[in-house]
Amino acid sequence: QVQLVESGGGLVQAGGSLRLSCLASGIIFRLYAMGWYRQAPGKQRELVATITSDGSTKYADSVKGRFTISRDNAKNTVSLQMSSAKPEETAVYCCRATILSHEIWGQGTQDTVSS
Repeated sequence: QVQLVESGGGLVQAGGSLRLSCLASGIIFRLYAMGWYRQAPGKQRELVATITSDGSTKYADSVKGRFTISRDNAKNTVSLQMSSAKPEETAVYCCRATILSHEIWGQGTQDTVSS
């Protein structure tokens, strides 16, 4: 079964850290580009960070220097290390796998940053 399952979400205080993970199954993980996206209440979904199949990374300007995306192809996992969290980053965080025109989305995990 092809699926992405996120974990690690929860409640963190402003300025704190949180690590999200996304476990992929049913795909040849190492061939896929992976990304983390978030959607805050009442707002559009936005890209947070991406990592290509060869490990190149990109970040939204708002998270550069604070968030780190990484992947472990042996464990079919992509992670997002979040630090110096801000209350406005409270959102549902989803991971996405892409290859050519094919994409897969996880269901997301809720992260709440308290002020």
